[in-house]
Amino acid sequence: MSFRIINGKPYSSLDIQIPKEDKKTNFSKNFKDALNNAVKKNESFLISNHAAERLQNRNISLNSADMNKINDGINMADEKGSKECLILYKDLALVTSITNRTIITAVHKESSKGNVFTNIDSVVML
Repeated sequence: MSFRIINGKPYSSLDIQIPKEDKKTNFSKNFKDALNNAVKKNESFLISNHAAERLQNRNISLNSADMNKINDGINMADEKGSKECLILYKDLALVTSITNRTIITAVHKESSKGNVFTNIDSVVML
């Protein structure tokens, strides 16, 4: 008789019965979903309400080329293991959570003078 340890408790292998069809179907479905999410993760990011308001107040609009460039910057920071990053792009400073792939705040060059950016571990200059 063999035992399997699950969450620190021993269970008899006879008690654990997983139908072969369900196991294969669930695994392939879960793997496919995980793979799709991982691929999509590198292609997108979010802009927080706070950052969107700041961009809108300054009448700054980002086109698809700008968004792609910023996404590339997020991917570069992610590859280096960054968690919180300052992305400098054109006349903008974007404080970004790399872990959540979210732009937390946006500061225009004119209003960033004299500011101190804290709680960041990297800077990406685009």
